[in-house]
Amino acid sequence: MIRLSKHHGLGNDFLVAVEPARTLSPTDALAWCDRRRGVGADGLIAAEPLASDGSLWSMALWNADGSRAEVSGNGIRCLAQAIVMSRGVTERAALSIRTDGGIRQLEIWGDRRSGVHHARVSMGAAAPGPDPYDKWELFGLQPIRQQTVNIGNPHLVVEIDDPELIDLTSIGPEVETNYDRGINLHLIRVDNPTSISLYVWERGAGVTEACGSGASAAAWATNRWGLTESSVTVRQPGGDATVDLADDDEVFLTGPTTYVAHIDVPD
Repeated sequence: MIRLSKHHGLGNDFLVAVEPARTLSPTDALAWCDRRRGVGADGLIAAEPLASDGSLWSMALWNADGSRAEVSGNGIRCLAQAIVMSRGVTERAALSIRTDGGIRQLEIWGDRRSGVHHARVSMGAAAPGPDPYDKWELFGLQPIRQQTVNIGNPHLVVEIDDPELIDLTSIGPEVETNYDRGINLHLIRVDNPTSISLYVWERGAGVTEACGSGASAAAWATNRWGLTESSVTVRQPGGDATVDLADDDEVFLTGPTTYVAHIDVPD
């Protein structure tokens, strides 16, 4: 049997294997993330310690469709919670996580008994990505502004009227596959200089309740447009996250992670 724990960050849920008994694979992600025939999740994470004191870990992340992802802001918080729970850590802890998108540092704190922790993650420096999407007429839409963002993984942030009314399932697949590496699509509304509403189509997972790296990308893009301040609340269907921007374009994401259950799956 393979021991997993399930966690979610604002409804964006992950299965986590800390020091799994064998090497995990895309096939495992496809099977275990299936919401009808498996456990169900937006992604699968495997972690191994890289330092004897438990301060440095590797993170391998697969989306629900089995594709490999570089990094996830919600997923890394879920992994951090799984690590501190597995190690019996009760105090505020600092961790470094080696992802496919680079090393990310974070602090995590909370109460194991409640099953809820909070973490502040350095998501790295954001930068402009490839050209924006140019086929919106296919959907009868006219964005106000758009910006591609690389924050270790690729995002397209699109400011548009009434984003909550748009069916992302009819738009997301075409936009995602328009880019060679795929892309995470975020439809946003700037509510005020300290608040953004965000709706997510995640590469390899589809519509999700929240996206931590997407929230980070949206905060950076709207600040670059001159619409938001350096600290913003990003409101998503699954709940709110806080994003803080440093002068060097480094982005910090703060939000909760909730423990759901431990599960043993057949090997």
